[in-house]
Amino acid sequence: MRKIHFNALENIYKWGSSLVFQCLIKPPVKKNTIPIDLKLHNDIRAVERARFAHQVAEKRRLIKQYKMERERQQKLEEQEEIKRLRKELIPKAQLMPYFDRPFVPRRSEKQPTVPREPKFCIPRHKTIRCCRMSCNDMSGPSQLQHLPSSIEKTEALYKNRGLQ
Repeated sequence: MRKIHFNALENIYKWGSSLVFQCLIKPPVKKNTIPIDLKLHNDIRAVERARFAHQVAEKRRLIKQYKMERERQQKLEEQEEIKRLRKELIPKAQLMPYFDRPFVPRRSEKQPTVPREPKFCIPRHKTIRCCRMSCNDMSGPSQLQHLPSSIEKTEALYKNRGLQ
């Protein structure tokens, strides 16, 4: 660089001042840098978060408004119910009965109930197991023939009572 610089000074003395300005001014190698707008993720996220927060606040406001409206409707319904009950529950005087036409009860058209005898015999499925097993344990068909069946028992009870 020094050689170039000294050569330029020698040329100044030789050629005059017009050449000096041409040699000393260097042509711009690079253009001036222009800063670009940076789009950071934090800035984008902040905008999205603000938009989301606004939507949440709007939803909460709508829910609160809906609840207040519902409570107001319930209060109105309760007031209407109270007014209706007050009108219905006012004690009113009973009408005087007609004494010129006395009340004569009519005979019922329904058939009277027929009384039944209670059943005192125990059904087979409700008998005690040990009793049934003792009957089954007896050996030989001759002994089983002498045992009366449940039908024979009930028939005997009916004969004793005089129902058949």
